[in-house]
Amino acid sequence: MTAQTDESPHVVVLGGGLARVGCAHRLADEGVRVTLVDRNDYHQFQPLLYQVATSQLPAEDIARPHRTIFREHPTVGIRTADVAEIDVANRTLTLSDGDRITGTHLVVAAGARPEYFGVPGAAEHAFPLYSVADAERLRRHLQSTIHTGSETAGALDVVVVGGGPTGVEITGALTELMAALVATERISKPGTIIVVERGKTLLGAFSKKSHKYARKRLAEHGADPRLGTGVAAVHADRVELDDGSTIRTRTVIWGGGESAASVVGSTTGLTIGRGGRIDVQPDLGVEGRPHVYAIGDVANIPGRHGTILPQLGSVAQQSGVWAADNILRELHGDKRKPFHYKDKGIMAMIGRNAAVAEVGRHRHQVEGPVAFAAWLGVHAMLLSGAHSKTDAFVSWAWDYFDRDHAATVEWSGTPRRIAWGDESADIPHIIVDELAQSPIQGIRQPPNPAGTRSAAAGPQVPGS
Repeated sequence: MTAQTDESPHVVVLGGGLARVGCAHRLADEGVRVTLVDRNDYHQFQPLLYQVATSQLPAEDIARPHRTIFREHPTVGIRTADVAEIDVANRTLTLSDGDRITGTHLVVAAGARPEYFGVPGAAEHAFPLYSVADAERLRRHLQSTIHTGSETAGALDVVVVGGGPTGVEITGALTELMAALVATERISKPGTIIVVERGKTLLGAFSKKSHKYARKRLAEHGADPRLGTGVAAVHADRVELDDGSTIRTRTVIWGGGESAASVVGSTTGLTIGRGGRIDVQPDLGVEGRPHVYAIGDVANIPGRHGTILPQLGSVAQQSGVWAADNILRELHGDKRKPFHYKDKGIMAMIGRNAAVAEVGRHRHQVEGPVAFAAWLGVHAMLLSGAHSKTDAFVSWAWDYFDRDHAATVEWSGTPRRIAWGDESADIPHIIVDELAQSPIQGIRQPPNPAGTRSAAAGPQVPGS
């Protein structure tokens, strides 16, 4: 490779999700020096967070350490730190400890955070589901609530805000968990899972047929969809809807939307658009900022006919690889190419043998057991690492053939990962404060269970 600059190419990548890992992998395969900066020492696979929250998978299965991922790539350095400031003009990151990292190229892939749209009390009392730590906090809260409130009327009721894939999938998983807890006589009566959606349909990005299928299956599983209404306020013990009604609950799960990571909003020199995200050019570059790219959930990526591509894992992954290819083109003196997204379809899990998949650009629809099997296969293959893939398949098979598996785990402990023995380094440091107060007042998190990393588990992996 012949660089077109006087200095050796050095790409600084901010973030550690699908977009940034895809970008770093592609560059590392070509021998380019990369520094990956992320607050966590692991890559997290967000589409399966709801399974961690409902005790179907151990957190370690969807959180793989960056050092393990890039073990065979000596040109990739890892810095585990918070970023205090982004200087896009000079392609420099200032870390929380004062260190600065400057590259010939900068890729901003800082990800997303929950967007509460100014709803009073939502940030204080609702459980978001955007990180592995979020999923672990929710799992512990549910476990505590099941143990302490199972005999109190309405104590196990849950309100899920948002009827998109996240809301539908966590709703389906919770209804099955409640049914299994009743079947195993852990509780006498299941809590009601209420999904609140301001729009008129569930899974709004899907077809009308999928809308009807999702609503029908959730209702069959005991869920209560409330469509055409939004949340007016969230309190410690109740939710107020904008139709004037009130729902008593200790648990509110927020899947109502997302915006770009907060560090982007405080960065000058960027064009910020919808959702607080960075508006990028068709080639994923930032206008007026040479050698600076923005990818994944932090970017508004142009699609066909003036549209903006949705915040999907497939968009993030493909944009990461494409940005890397454009950087390689720059280094070879070639022209950058506009991003072309290969739309392979969308899918959502609703429950056992119940899923919807709309495949390809023309959205050929599949539902039921076939879509269920396809969902399992696609998500297992997207997991990082052979051990995580195997663990996921084993856990899913166990859960499928033993309907009470998740209930047993939820009642008695923590999902356990297979002990691989010689892979002790393949363990992420998942920071969940053991003494953190639950967003619901009066409910304290149970002790940190075995197998889940906390701040007491040791220092984070040092930077390199």
